[in-house]
Amino acid sequence: MYKELKKFKVTNQFTFTTDDSLEEVSNASQGCGVFLVYAVAEEKELIMVGSTGTVQNDGTLKIKNGGLQDKIVNGHQFAKTGRKYSWPAQMKLENISRLEVVWYETFNEKTKGIPTFVEGQVLQNFLDENGKLPRWNVAF
Repeated sequence: MYKELKKFKVTNQFTFTTDDSLEEVSNASQGCGVFLVYAVAEEKELIMVGSTGTVQNDGTLKIKNGGLQDKIVNGHQFAKTGRKYSWPAQMKLENISRLEVVWYETFNEKTKGIPTFVEGQVLQNFLDENGKLPRWNVAF
């Protein structure tokens, strides 16, 4: 686990296979934060980092309806369709049998971690360690 994520207490994870419904297996909250996606085989490989939620200049949070849950399930990726469709298709293309998604609420009543900042920290550490971004992150 990345050290910048240890302080976030509202967190959970779920696994997803191409036979699953992403809407049904996702246990992500309606809050704001970051999510890490791992391809799981003999080893776990971080293949994507994402986030949702924007902090306004008055310190309040602008949240899209559905928070992390909606971003994970319906966020656009690859073919510009919801992940509930694009992830299974991409998994088949790459011969990935299982994903593990770990999510963290980074901004709530008790914790004030700006979601995109935390996402950037995790991506920076990955870049420092690997010389590139996770393969499902197109850019940052």
